[in-house]
Amino acid sequence: MKRFLHYFILFWAFLIMTTGCEVVRWKTTHDQTSLEKEGFSKHKMMLREGGQLTYWEGGQGEPLLLLHGFGGTAAATWKAEMLQLSKKYYVIAPDLLWFGESYSDNTAQLSTQTNAIWQLIDKLQLNKINVAGISYGGFITYDMMLTPERINKAVIIASPGPQFNDKDLHDLVKRAGIRSPEELFVPNNGDDVKRLYDNVFINKKFIPDFIANQIYLDYFSEWKPQRTQLIQTLPNDRDRIQQYDPKKLPQALIIWGQNDQIFPLNNGIKLSQYIQSPIIVLPNTAHGITNEKPNVTADLIDNFLSSL
Repeated sequence: MKRFLHYFILFWAFLIMTTGCEVVRWKTTHDQTSLEKEGFSKHKMMLREGGQLTYWEGGQGEPLLLLHGFGGTAAATWKAEMLQLSKKYYVIAPDLLWFGESYSDNTAQLSTQTNAIWQLIDKLQLNKINVAGISYGGFITYDMMLTPERINKAVIIASPGPQFNDKDLHDLVKRAGIRSPEELFVPNNGDDVKRLYDNVFINKKFIPDFIANQIYLDYFSEWKPQRTQLIQTLPNDRDRIQQYDPKKLPQALIIWGQNDQIFPLNNGIKLSQYIQSPIIVLPNTAHGITNEKPNVTADLIDNFLSSL
């Protein structure tokens, strides 16, 4: 009986661990299959400095670049929007450096990310593009807007550009109950993943430990020094991009969640006033707008790009 109980416990422990692995990887496979069925294809581009950038492309029409946020991938962040927007636009969605399968041999900082995206745009022989970015992808979007002759229109989602200060970071740390921003955005285990998700989404998600641990292993365990450096160097990037005259920026739209706990709405309002761009506030929505309101997000992007 004791031996049976021992094997029974081992069986269920194995099943739980396997199930966690299978659930997370099933989601990744399902996202990729859904995109491929709608004509998307995934590619790899070698970078001049060493490394590679992976990206999805699909659809026809005006080019539209979609940039994901910290901790995600293109498919995990934008899948629903990619499927909807590709009916009208030529959609390009890369995995940012040190996320997914992308990486660079260059220094981990915002300008390295932006330079890699411009290499992709040049490879695709696109002269002028539309771009939408959420959270960290919004910082890259703002950095790209400093080259206004190559941007048609831009959409910044839940990202303050240069309009955040040290007090904002201190308040974020206090809200999240952590010691530094990188402690929140660079998880070390499944419990840290749960804490990150609790701060990103409007409703706290019940995530069993074995699934949270697998999410950590699949999405957060690699490139931790580089991701930490991306967070730590962001204030320097803020100071750099703030030197650019906001009156010279291309036309932009700002989208924000009313209940954002990463960058509260006040940051969005300040950015809207700073660059003289309209802001759309989504009620009952937090920081993870592209996942919480994908159809609304796609409609807002389309309406803005289609307007005169």
